Parts: sequence; structure tokens; C-alpha cells
Amino acid sequence: MADIKWVGSHIEVKPPKKPKKITGTRLAAIFGLNKWNTPFKTWCEITKTYQEPFEDTKFTLAGKAIEPKQAEFMKKSYAMFGLRTPTDEFGEDYFSKTYGDFFPKNKHFGGMWDYLDTDDDGKVTTVLEMKTTQRSEDWEKDIPEYYAIQAALYAYLLGVDDVVMVASFLEPKDYDHPENYKVSVENTITVPFKVSERYPNFPQMIADAEQWWKDHVDTGISPDFDEKADADILKELRKNSLNPDTDVAKLIEEGEALQAELDEAGKTIEKQKKRLEAIKKQVKEHLQTQFRDGDTKTEIKGTGYVWCLSRSTSTKLDEDRLKADGLYEKYSTTEPSYRMTVSKIKEEK
Repeated sequence: MADIKWVGSHIEVKPPKKPKKITGTRLAAIFGLNKWNTPFKTWCEITKTYQEPFEDTKFTLAGKAIEPKQAEFMKKSYAMFGLRTPTDEFGEDYFSKTYGDFFPKNKHFGGMWDYLDTDDDGKVTTVLEMKTTQRSEDWEKDIPEYYAIQAALYAYLLGVDDVVMVASFLEPKDYDHPENYKVSVENTITVPFKVSERYPNFPQMIADAEQWWKDHVDTGISPDFDEKADADILKELRKNSLNPDTDVAKLIEEGEALQAELDEAGKTIEKQKKRLEAIKKQVKEHLQTQFRDGDTKTEIKGTGYVWCLSRSTSTKLDEDRLKADGLYEKYSTTEPSYRMTVSKIKEEK
């Protein structure tokens, strides 16, 4: 995690030498149009300040399993026989070969498209973006904006105007066995659009994103965070980096809640702790009698624990004699030490 300086409602870090690119989902987030992401969280990802570890879920696994079925559906239903996959373009194990970026020549924008349609000459004509979801309500009126912008960016970078969104709607049971899912007109919709018509100002959006990059990525100065929307990531950042102006109160609040829980739990186990200490003392006395010359430890194995007593020797200085000889003060140093205690505030009677 990067060294962080907290300044008001934003943070500052040393600008990264190799930041991540603005992908389709990140572009929407920069403009505040991604309901699952925020400009601040996106900045943290791009600058590598912090990123949540990726783990496949039943939703991502279903998407991977059903996406090829969607492509076959498009070939048969819409005669898109020129469909090309990332494997067709970059070969097997394309993710490792491209590092997840199909646009290496672009300095700030990148990402991975799903499928491309081509004409008889092999020229790219259309970008297809495949989605699987059980939230059909999100698609009732229009394509979710963050998905549309994602596909529009890849079309823009490829120099084409046509996009087709393909969305298959799943039932909860479909996530258990996505390999059995059959894509059909009953469960799948296609929504075409032209980038120039849906986003006539898309070049300006790209310019605005470039300016956002200059303002925030090149400088290492984040956009403002939102305590509610960015709560999870702020909690992670504050674990290792404290803002003394605003974060101490939050840490005290969290710490007091934890301390209260521990205090309450401590009451219920105090008797057990005292009895255990008495047992340990008796076992220790017994183990001490078991040492032979040259032994460094003795032990007794129980059913779930090993009770072990180790023995070592150490050299101890005779402070009284050193003081008598006038050497103690000459060769001793004084260093500060700190001990913090947390105790419950007593209620006034």
C-alpha cells in the first residue's frame, strides 16, 4: 500500500510510475455513472493505492461459461458469422499475453472487449459486449449506463461506431450449473446502438477523462472521497495510514466498541483464566523436576496440546557492584519507554 497523506476530504500519494489504465468500467466510474464503483475507488485502483483482491464468484463464473453460448446464439440468430474472440486475435492464453489490455498503444485507455464482428474482408465493424444477470429490472428501460459506456469506449478505441449489447437473464438456479444454460430469444435480448448517436459528445468525454488523469493520476492527488460510498476502502486505507485531523475520532469509536466487547467477554472467562493459571503453575513445577543435566526442555503431551517448559541460561550484570566501582552511570543509557492502557470510564454516581 502506498504512503498516504490525508488532506481534508482527499488523499495524496507519490504518482505511480506505471499506473493502470482507464478501462470501460473505470471510465463510467470517473464520471460517477457506475453504481458499483466511485471516482475515488477508481483512482485508488489506477494509482495502485489500493485494490480489492479479485476472486471469481458464481456470477463471474456463470458469465464465463455462458458467454460462448451467447456468441453462438448471435451467429445463428443474426448471421454474425464473422465474430472474432480474443483468442482469435491474440492466441491461446490471451490474458497472460496481453496483461488484460487489448490496446497497448494507447497510453491511458485500455481494457478487454468480449467479441468483435467483422466483414468479409476481416475489417472490424461492431463491438459486442456480453452480459449475464438476474437483475432484469436494470434493463427494462435501457442499457445500464456503465455497461453502455464500457462498450462505447472499446468501439471508440477500435475506430468503429456500432455496438451490440447482449444480455442473458438468469434464474438463481442457473448459477449452480451455468454449463446447462441454453441461450434463447426467451431469456436473451440484444440492444444495438451507435456511439455517435448515443454519445455525440464522446470525444469530449475522452478529453475530460484525460484531464481527470492529469489532475489526479499525474499529480497523485485523489478526487474527494465519500465517507459513505467509499466506507469499505477508507477503512482499509486507515488501517495503515492515519489522518490525525479527522481519523482519530473514528479509530477511538471503533476501538472503544471492540474494548467493550472484550471487557464483557472477559467477565465470563475470568474464573477459567484464574483456574488455568493455577494449573499451569502446578504443571510447571512438575516439569521443572523432570530436567536432567543437559536438557533444554521437558514436555507432556495432552490430547490437544503439548505442555512444554524450556530452560535457558543468561548472563546477568551485578548492578550493585558496577555502581560501587563507579562504572554503572558511565556505561548505562536512558531511553524512553511507552505503555498504553485502555480502561473503562467510570460512571459518575
